[in-house]
Amino acid sequence: MKKTLLCVATSIAALPMLTHADSPYFSLQDGDGFKRFSVSVGALHVMPQGKAQPFRVNTSVKENETAKVGDIKAQTVLDNIKPGSSVNPLLKATLDGLALINADVPSALSGTAEIRGLSQWDNPGTGLEADDVTTLGIMTNYFFTDNISFEMKAGIPPKVDLQGKGKIYAPFSATATPMGGALGNLELENDIFITDLEAHGPAASARAWTPAFEFQYHFGKTGVNKFRPYVGVGMMYAYFNELEINPQTEKDLIAAGHMIANIKEGNAGASLEGKKSSANPKVKLEATDAFAPIATVGFTYDFNDKWFAVGSVSYAHLKNETTITVKDATHGELIKSTADIEINPILAYAGVGYRF
Repeated sequence: MKKTLLCVATSIAALPMLTHADSPYFSLQDGDGFKRFSVSVGALHVMPQGKAQPFRVNTSVKENETAKVGDIKAQTVLDNIKPGSSVNPLLKATLDGLALINADVPSALSGTAEIRGLSQWDNPGTGLEADDVTTLGIMTNYFFTDNISFEMKAGIPPKVDLQGKGKIYAPFSATATPMGGALGNLELENDIFITDLEAHGPAASARAWTPAFEFQYHFGKTGVNKFRPYVGVGMMYAYFNELEINPQTEKDLIAAGHMIANIKEGNAGASLEGKKSSANPKVKLEATDAFAPIATVGFTYDFNDKWFAVGSVSYAHLKNETTITVKDATHGELIKSTADIEINPILAYAGVGYRF
């Protein structure tokens, strides 16, 4: 009797499981109780969290390089004398007299200058920061089991504005020997303004391609839980093209290229006066590719066995390097400026998907 009751009880307990197994959607058998493929589309909002990193500048002017000064206005010399430095009284009087009539110190008398500070320098407080952007996101998933899947994240590559931070100055200093040094040397010092990265709108822009892949774990069970949270970890690859620099910033960098070219051409005085050289500087903006770890928390909500809603928030620890070069066919590379861009985006996604 007890054995019979035990068999009946076991049969009743197994009945829901057998019913479960008869339905393809609710089956517990691997590959039968869930759809292996899913795809969703929706809005993908990218919110960079990184902070601007300072530009590092290198030029073709070597430290302590000696260059001819060339023709230079006397007032320019006076404006660039290092504060507190000693100046021969006769030389000072000569410069004051020439400045009074707005005259030049001719190249025959201006002599040479040993230039410092322009070979390389850092620019604290400067850099680039990426703006928020929204685009169409596409997510595809392959389920190995009802709980474990492999997801590919993609979307329409958005155009991202890069906001500039701070002003760039060149820390110029030199020891000049006008008139062959007969009246002593002149110590010159000045921070030469190059560009204001904040003054003219976005300093640059780029199209961002950021596909990513993740392995995900989905909590709950198909056909039992309509709402299923999930977590995922993986890698993101970032590629940037269609890079453009702000026209005014580009103009300022071309002027900086002329400044360096004038020194190389033995016309250092013209550098202080912002005159054009014989060069034809061209500006180029580049960005490196990068890989970054990415982590996601999200959920799906089933409308039926095929259609579902999905929402997620991801974070990627993403950083790349931007390089701005100013080149000329004759002089080669005049200026090279690099800065890290910390993007570190939070990606919020909301979409509708289909399983098959």
